[in-house]
Amino acid sequence: MNYLIASHHEWNMQNFIKLKNNTISDHSLFFIDSSNELSLDYLSSINPRYIFFPHWSHIVSNEILDKYDCVCFHMTDLPFGRGGSPLQNLILNNFSHTKITALKMSDELDAGPIYLKKDLALDGSAEDIYKRSSKIIFSMIDNMIKNEIIPSEQTGKVTHFKRRKPYESEIKDMSSLNDYFNFIRMLDATGYPKAFLEFEGFNYEFSKAKLANDELEVSVKIKKLK
Repeated sequence: MNYLIASHHEWNMQNFIKLKNNTISDHSLFFIDSSNELSLDYLSSINPRYIFFPHWSHIVSNEILDKYDCVCFHMTDLPFGRGGSPLQNLILNNFSHTKITALKMSDELDAGPIYLKKDLALDGSAEDIYKRSSKIIFSMIDNMIKNEIIPSEQTGKVTHFKRRKPYESEIKDMSSLNDYFNFIRMLDATGYPKAFLEFEGFNYEFSKAKLANDELEVSVKIKKLK
């Protein structure tokens, strides 16, 4: 039986290698990190039982969704929090814990039936959380490879999150050190727009926030605006 994982980021590749090394001999795992590789020709050549999409930011065509069981992983307790930027929206709304939901992808965003849910703590930087979530996601993938899990339709009240834009990473209207801390850490991950300020011709970019003893310590990168 073949399985495909489509993903980005080094930590997902590392967890893929660990999973591949521990997968039983009659199962084969494949990995792609480019949307160009996700073609019907390639999929036909390996005929995957599942296509898993941890941290995938590209649109998957309806042709693929209709032909294969595609599974994505959303960082909320669905149907709560459908939509974009779930981690940032959760932290802005003062959540300290959430669930990772493994669901079957459909033509409606984050609305498909659910295979599994696992708990996830939201402490640390965004990158800390993404790395921690990756380990959980790959354990869920391992579970789905080893066990035939029948997905269940979503139940409960549907709420939606709005995907954040890069300009929304600008710091403003903060009322406490904790607000600054949460805003900086929720954007602190490789490939994401960092929290920033623009002042008198310079851009100040913030990362590595630490809050202790009523003091906030951060790293700052300063660049002159063009």
